[in-house]
Amino acid sequence: MHVHVVSGDGEAKFWLEPDIELSKNYGYNRQQLKEIELLVEGHRDELVSAWKQHFGS
Repeated sequence: MHVHVVSGDGEAKFWLEPDIELSKNYGYNRQQLKEIELLVEGHRDELVSAWKQHFGS
């Protein structure tokens, strides 16, 4: 399971399981990546639920 984050500053991919981990980064700096990671952590349950609903368990 993973999530893509896209904005005018760049694009990143984070794995959601087994742990939240940066997979790819194009353009974000370290501070931006930390902020994104905190958002992903804060919404992990929602993201996993949406993934399972969209793609199946």
